[in-house]
Amino acid sequence: MTISMYRASVPVFQQILPALSGCLRKAADHAAAKKIDPAVLIQSRLYPDMFPLVRQVQIATDQAKGGMARLAGQEPPKYEDSEASFDQLQNRIQRTLSFVSEFKPSQIDGSEDRDIMLTLGGQPYNFKGENYLLGFVLPNFFFHATTTYAILRHNGVELGKGDFLRG
Repeated sequence: MTISMYRASVPVFQQILPALSGCLRKAADHAAAKKIDPAVLIQSRLYPDMFPLVRQVQIATDQAKGGMARLAGQEPPKYEDSEASFDQLQNRIQRTLSFVSEFKPSQIDGSEDRDIMLTLGGQPYNFKGENYLLGFVLPNFFFHATTTYAILRHNGVELGKGDFLRG
């Protein structure tokens, strides 16, 4: 049985991106209720050598938009990475969700053997489409979405697994 590259990607992003947005809404409400400067949460991290929440959201959305574009043989849209507020992060998530939702199965299915080359840290990485999606894009997407959730929980935002899975 062959994998549907579309079904393994678009519905996943359409589920988790709105959930990530919901987690950020709860974080903004938490900050307001507790009179915490939202920038404190946005710049929070789990450990000093880890990226802050803002970067976690940026990378999660980059994985979604970049993964879909590359699987479709397109150049990914570029975002400025200048978000400094919950509203700006929400906008980024919504732009990403809109971009991902524009793809049709015919653009993604059949990309299993597409050659995809990335340069990361100055090093070239070559993938076939299926390995790129299943072994790189989705694991990175979930890592950064989960880390966003963990940073918020660590800072007292009342979130549960349901928030992560369905917003």
